[in-house]
Amino acid sequence: MSLRPVRKIISPKPTIEGAGVKLERAFGFGQTKDFDPFLLLDDFRNDNPEDYLAGFPWHPHRGIETITYVLAGSVEHGDSLGNQGKMTAGDVQWMTAGSGILHQEMPKGDSRGRMHGFQLWANLPASLKMTDPRYQDVPSSAIPEVTDDDGTRVRVICGEFWGKKGPVEGVAADPRYLDIFVPPGIRKQLKIETERNAFAYVFEGEGTFRDASAPRAVLTDKVENPVAAPVYDARNHSLVLFDRGDEIRVQTGEQGMRFLLVSGKPIEEPVAWYGPIVMNTQEQLRRAYAELQAGTFIKRP
Repeated sequence: MSLRPVRKIISPKPTIEGAGVKLERAFGFGQTKDFDPFLLLDDFRNDNPEDYLAGFPWHPHRGIETITYVLAGSVEHGDSLGNQGKMTAGDVQWMTAGSGILHQEMPKGDSRGRMHGFQLWANLPASLKMTDPRYQDVPSSAIPEVTDDDGTRVRVICGEFWGKKGPVEGVAADPRYLDIFVPPGIRKQLKIETERNAFAYVFEGEGTFRDASAPRAVLTDKVENPVAAPVYDARNHSLVLFDRGDEIRVQTGEQGMRFLLVSGKPIEEPVAWYGPIVMNTQEQLRRAYAELQAGTFIKRP
């Protein structure tokens, strides 16, 4: 087995999207090669309703898939094809925009004002850019959870892991999307196929993903004080990008650590990207926006 080294650890950047929603962008525009087939990850955890209630009014998408995972609060959504619904804590919506869709997402906090969750964008290959749009609305109860002997818990949203298969299927990037909690003081190895790009996004607790044999140790101790507390380099809001290998190693701190672990097979195609539309060429991008202006953006099946 070969351990994946950590290529870099990134702190998200404050961003305003929609009608004024304040969120944290873990990665996005200009980083397509590192994260291929994924394009963007937004962390929209917020406890102040004034920062998110304006929501994301009607806007277009083409050429991508958007994956919304709600942890607290709710998100009401509707689209130009007549679909509408409401996501609550633990639910997932996997939207394949394909040839084009107009939709809106309007968040609402829970009884404590919390609106927590993530949105991930996955690219579509050229052969599927203009496929028919579709939704996969997945309630929390449909997402399998498995617990290992050491207390590690994994929610399998998409892909297969530890004998469980996530409910989201038919996604072009063949991704694996996991919500993982590793208890305090545990050292854990998790497999990831070598050909996949992979990253982790930490949103609770602290720990490290570095191996002891790497240039930087798992736990950094001061030489002059062998009983010094260990220093962990991954904590809430840390985006960890991995290099190649077939497994990662996690070492948790006193609070344990919860993180998203996402991997997918790279598409390795040109990316032409402007706003909510992602195509392969600038000409395709210009055509998409011309169709928006002309009212021909939506392609009826």
